[in-house]
Amino acid sequence: MTLPDPKLLANIRVVLTRTSHPGNIGAAARAMKTMGLSQLYLVDPAIFPNSQADAMASGATDLLAQTRVCATLAEALADTTLALGVSARRRDIVAEVLTPPEASARLLADAQTAPVALVFGNETSGLSNEELSLCQGLVTIPANPDYSSLNLAAAVQVLCYEVRQAWLGRGSWPQPEMDAASGDEVEKFYAHLETALAELEFLNPGSPGKLMLKLRRLFARTRLAKEEVNILRGILTAAQEAKAAARQTGTAAHNS
Repeated sequence: MTLPDPKLLANIRVVLTRTSHPGNIGAAARAMKTMGLSQLYLVDPAIFPNSQADAMASGATDLLAQTRVCATLAEALADTTLALGVSARRRDIVAEVLTPPEASARLLADAQTAPVALVFGNETSGLSNEELSLCQGLVTIPANPDYSSLNLAAAVQVLCYEVRQAWLGRGSWPQPEMDAASGDEVEKFYAHLETALAELEFLNPGSPGKLMLKLRRLFARTRLAKEEVNILRGILTAAQEAKAAARQTGTAAHNS
């Protein structure tokens, strides 16, 4: 039997944020390797590299050796076009909530053209709302509602298994419907949006957080294409220029 395209699995990265225990990193690497995934990213780990991580990897130390360590989640997702956060709790900050099979199908379809990511939070606190605001969807594992707390590596194993099952289950995937903007392009748009709204005096520059989180949710609901990001940033630039011109005209009139 001919296996599906291995490049799809190579384009799916597992991102662990603010990991507390190095053993969980090693166990996650082992879980990934058993399912054919190899791209492990760490965001601000408490301890790494570490001998305990190597011991728990149990033969997957090659994944640890090539692991990318990033200072921020935005850095880890900069070149991805789809990031799905994994959490047991439903949050209002994300556009949609997916089951593991639904998430796997979405990831594999988008992995045809660009890197994609599964994002896992800290062992104790999970993903923060700020971290989820960098994701385009939420994945929940249908665990026992009376005890839904999964060990980090166990959650990684469940999602990696579902990805592999979906990958093995079909030879081709529908092409993504749009040329999606990368995480870096979207973050630059949000930074531009915040600056422009402050200049237009629509946003309180002292406490922009709440409104910006709501705007992130609004745009994540549709996902942004590269062309759409360029259009929106063009509108923002035009508004900024109009505001600056009006300010200059007012200053000239006041001085005359």
